[in-house]
Amino acid sequence: MKIYFRLLSFAGNLRKFIGPFLFTSLIAAVFGVLNLVLLKPLLDILFGQVSEEALKNMLIQPSGFNPLAWFNYYFAHFLSTAGKAGALKFVCGALVIGILIGNFFRYLSLRLLEGFKVNMVANLRQAIFDKSLGMHLGFFNNERKGNLISRITTDVQEVENSIANTFSAAIKELLLLIGYLAALFYMSVPLTLFSLIVIPLTGGFLGVILKRLRQDAGEGQQRLSNILSIMDETFGGMRVVKAFVAEKFISEKFRNENQSYKRSIFSYAARRELANPFSEVIAVSMVASLLLYGGSLILSSESSLDASTFMAYIALFSQVVRPAKEIAQAFSSSQRGIASGERILSVLDQMPEIRDEPNAQPISGFENEIVYEKVSFGYNEDQLVLNQIDFKLEKGKTLALVGSSGGGKSTIADLLPRFYDPVSGKITLDGQDIRQIKQAGLRGLMGIVTQEPVLFNDSIFNNIAFGENVSKEQVEEAAKIANAHAFILQQPNGYETVIGDRGTKLSGGQRQRISIARAILQNPPILILDEATSALDTESEKLVQDALTHLMQNRTTLVIAHRLSTIQQADEILVIQNGEIVERGNHVKLYNLEKGIYRKLVDLQEI
Repeated sequence: MKIYFRLLSFAGNLRKFIGPFLFTSLIAAVFGVLNLVLLKPLLDILFGQVSEEALKNMLIQPSGFNPLAWFNYYFAHFLSTAGKAGALKFVCGALVIGILIGNFFRYLSLRLLEGFKVNMVANLRQAIFDKSLGMHLGFFNNERKGNLISRITTDVQEVENSIANTFSAAIKELLLLIGYLAALFYMSVPLTLFSLIVIPLTGGFLGVILKRLRQDAGEGQQRLSNILSIMDETFGGMRVVKAFVAEKFISEKFRNENQSYKRSIFSYAARRELANPFSEVIAVSMVASLLLYGGSLILSSESSLDASTFMAYIALFSQVVRPAKEIAQAFSSSQRGIASGERILSVLDQMPEIRDEPNAQPISGFENEIVYEKVSFGYNEDQLVLNQIDFKLEKGKTLALVGSSGGGKSTIADLLPRFYDPVSGKITLDGQDIRQIKQAGLRGLMGIVTQEPVLFNDSIFNNIAFGENVSKEQVEEAAKIANAHAFILQQPNGYETVIGDRGTKLSGGQRQRISIARAILQNPPILILDEATSALDTESEKLVQDALTHLMQNRTTLVIAHRLSTIQQADEILVIQNGEIVERGNHVKLYNLEKGIYRKLVDLQEI
């Protein structure tokens, strides 16, 4: 129940919703019951069972608010003045008016419920998306994207379909059920007590089913997450799938997850649907038992019930089945929503490992130097990727990191914008530990250009501006500096050309120059360039390198280099091997080390 009410809280202030919803549902329930109670006077007229003495008693004008007494008063008035035909018209008219009023308030309650549901779903989806955005980078390395997408879409949808409907059943259908039971007790206490045997039988049966439903629902949602992950990975890597003729392998992988999802959903549905026919069989059996029991009492003249009252009682009791079924069905369906809610809340309850310290300070600029002091880091506690890294990067200087793949170069760069935090040591910016600086301010000082440019399925203009409120002239100026303006003008719609998913309509060099233009527009004092030219052909590399040269002017730059020819002018070069700095110096100094690692790397690239 804790999960249930926590999910409901995302709809906003429950008190503001419950009051009007309770009122409209109550009115709808009252008129729903009264419409069936009117069957008795209707049958009395048809069977001629209204005695003179009963008519005389009903003609006494009632006092106070007693709808049934007032109805009987007017019913007797029409019967005595207009005869049976007039009384029949009155009852039928009252029945139609009652149905109109009941359904009008039922519509209002449904409108309130829909507003409640859409508000809850929108807030829940926004909360999990915002939470995901606020998580540290390591979270996305460990969590499959399909899993997150599933929680934001299908899990939230399940909460809407089941949790909100259960809430509706718990109020609206329960009120209707109570109204029916009250009317049944009013008509006949013995018969109603006899009929209540059905409640513990049905409740016990549903209790057994609900335990298993939740387990099946949780497994089904996890299987769906796996399916979405496979789809995301396959569609994103379709070039590799085609190149390695791996369609059969991927199809079989998808088939296995799809069949597992089918089995879990079928198991869930089979148990859920069992509740409905079971409750209906019990209810029909009870109606038959009542007909047998009550009919025998009437035939033997052992009951005070007359025929019309008994028939109205049976008609009313048959309607008890519907709200009872709705409640049973809603609570069985809610298990899937609760299972989905658990998956959603598991994300919302996670705390990002990288977050602002309580005393973190804003920062407005960069003045002097960046210092790594005995920095060690490991993605796993028992294995270090970096070990005792020490270096200083002064303002306006360029420092390059070189070495074999997997040595830890990118990890060193990722520590500066606090994508991760070191396990020991510290990184300072102008003498201040970066953990004491607000993340937004720290990252606002940095522009990052990666080996694989990250672009969005949007226009070139929006990819360069990327949320900044800038003019077209500013975007064009940034594109010119990045050697991108000429090829952009050649696109079908210029700067308004939509470049496709991840920029697939552009070449690798064009995508990289757009990402550089984005960094130029931000005008950051600190640059992090992570092998920005390693994946390009010679012509594209020259264009991108020229753009990077413009970008690096008068900026502090940390460069990760694969092609060593691009960093020979760096102020200092660090050679990283197995997470340690094994050589340091400028190009001339390092190349003059006859058996040095740097010289070996340069000679290999020049062969």
